[in-house]
Amino acid sequence: MSPDVVEIESTLTRIAYLTNRARQHERLMAMAGLSLDRAGVALLRQLAEHESMRLGELAVRLSVEASHVTRQVQHLERSGFVGRVPDPDDRRAQRIQLTEAGRAAVRRLRVASCQGMQAALADWSPEDLHQLATLFRRMVDDFVARGDEEVAAPPSD
Repeated sequence: MSPDVVEIESTLTRIAYLTNRARQHERLMAMAGLSLDRAGVALLRQLAEHESMRLGELAVRLSVEASHVTRQVQHLERSGFVGRVPDPDDRRAQRIQLTEAGRAAVRRLRVASCQGMQAALADWSPEDLHQLATLFRRMVDDFVARGDEEVAAPPSD
């Protein structure tokens, strides 16, 4: 195993931990002026990436059971952040999409999140920020492209 790959994996694990802490979430909600749980934020962000999605598709993208998404969507629907629309490919099915309030909430989340990143990276040069953005985008694209490939099990000791 490449020492650089080990370092990248370790660093990504730390980033995931830092961004998913309850305290960080509370800070983000305070900055955005919202009251959402982490699952709601994840769902809104996922919907912001797409025009609309079926519940099952949302569950797959979030790597959770469909029942979890159903409950979360119901809560977000009652809060006015999402709505249901007919699926144009199957009139019997419904798709979930952001309402204007949901789009506004996502914009506020992004602004608050970017403000935090901007503060943390304030001493970085524009060139370093550009390079990091380019490499992150490339890494995510490669992860997505290889996401469905089978990974060989590590040898047993």
